Amino acid sequence: MNADPAELQKFSDLAHRWWDPESEFRPLHEINPLRLDWIDSIAALKGKRVLDVGCGGGILAEGMAERGANVTGIDLGEKALSVARLHLHESGLNVDYQHISAEAMAQAHAGEFDVVTCLEMLEHVPDPASIVAACARMVKPGGHVFFSTINRNAKAYLMAVVGAEYLLKLLPRGTHDYAKFLKPSELSRMCRDNRLAVSRLRGLTYNPLTRIYALGSDTDVNYLVHATREI
Repeated sequence: MNADPAELQKFSDLAHRWWDPESEFRPLHEINPLRLDWIDSIAALKGKRVLDVGCGGGILAEGMAERGANVTGIDLGEKALSVARLHLHESGLNVDYQHISAEAMAQAHAGEFDVVTCLEMLEHVPDPASIVAACARMVKPGGHVFFSTINRNAKAYLMAVVGAEYLLKLLPRGTHDYAKFLKPSELSRMCRDNRLAVSRLRGLTYNPLTRIYALGSDTDVNYLVHATREI
């Protein structure tokens, strides 16, 4: 199974705090409107069949469901999925949450989804290329795939690890392993190897003075990729 038990345990221990906007998951709550608007502006989510890979507690999955998408969320963290299912009682939304790996899902549901999202996950798995391949298999020809992860360079280490985890304390210490970060060129190659044509690359930046996140051209640290499946 393409998962690190230590990573699963890390998020399992925090699962009960997933929907607390002042918790360790505060950054996810704050960036969700930005990434959701960006995805919707490209893929027009309403009425689309969408798969969220590595959905965790369901912050993005619920956002896409609220936009009118038919959403399935998959994750290997059972506690996170329990929290996600429980939150549906509060939100009144409909999301199909499943405890299954991306690779197993791809074997059972190849070419079934209009949109596949995989955000903030690739830097937490042993074999990100396998996840990219699975996402490519699950999207329909001409469909949309979205990834987000962290660049690998000195600035990314200083900002995403030293800054975010130790100085600003936006994230718990040990959240990220620098060795697992991916350069945009590496992720783009993985996409090309799986017949995904990369069409958009956007950076996600954080201003510690204003405490505001923004999407732009700076991909030095956090970045998002949009690709389409070749027909």
